[in-house]
Amino acid sequence: MRFIVFVKATKNSEAGVMPSQELLAAMMKYNEELVQAGVMLGGEGLHPSSKGVRVKFSGSKRIVTDGPFVETNEIVAGYWLWQCKSKEEAIEWVKRCPSPMPGEESEIEIRPLFEADDFGAELTPELREREEQLRAQAAGKK
Repeated sequence: MRFIVFVKATKNSEAGVMPSQELLAAMMKYNEELVQAGVMLGGEGLHPSSKGVRVKFSGSKRIVTDGPFVETNEIVAGYWLWQCKSKEEAIEWVKRCPSPMPGEESEIEIRPLFEADDFGAELTPELREREEQLRAQAAGKK
């Protein structure tokens, strides 16, 4: 099972406060453990929402809103993409994570990714083939 693991933003991360050398070292060690265990497929930290935009879809209209965004608890400060045997395994890995926002209360959210089989008959063999081709094409461009 694949999971996306979101590190939620806090007041400090949204203010652009950079992590300490100690936190960077602890996260590097943690990421190394994830990679060595075959869990981590990718991950990155994100700039504050003040550097981002949101695009709202309303019928045929597209409304672009510049950041920053008000609700800090709805903003993502970083993410990992993991491959785990189960949600329980992902939870155990998150419990081992260094506190991502020292000195602040913080939260990490775990969400499973859809796999092709989750879409059932709606994902026809033709669509499945096109999707596989796109994944292969995207992987080849790295």
